[in-house]
Amino acid sequence: MGAAILAAVPKKVFEVFVSKIPWTIAMKEVREYFGQFGQVKKCLLPFDKETGFHRGFCWVGFTSEDALINALQKDPHTLEGAKIQVQKNRRSFAAVKTNKDSDDSVHV
Repeated sequence: MGAAILAAVPKKVFEVFVSKIPWTIAMKEVREYFGQFGQVKKCLLPFDKETGFHRGFCWVGFTSEDALINALQKDPHTLEGAKIQVQKNRRSFAAVKTNKDSDDSVHV
């Protein structure tokens, strides 16, 4: 019964959805960039099986709400000279399936 109660309690989500990421940017750069706002817990950068390149968007999860707020307050976000879009993710990306044909996502 305790597990059922825990499952019903929504977890706080400290994640952002990032889009317009240039194909030249690697996950390491994304993690380093968002690390300036607080500790990055996880990062998901989906890749396309056919092209071998990432798909131009990712999810970044922080360990705290403060880090999330810090990231959302900065505008614009510029990574390697390119303006990227950052918005609050409404649900945990652990449950998000980006493409049923592609499982080439990188989790860190």
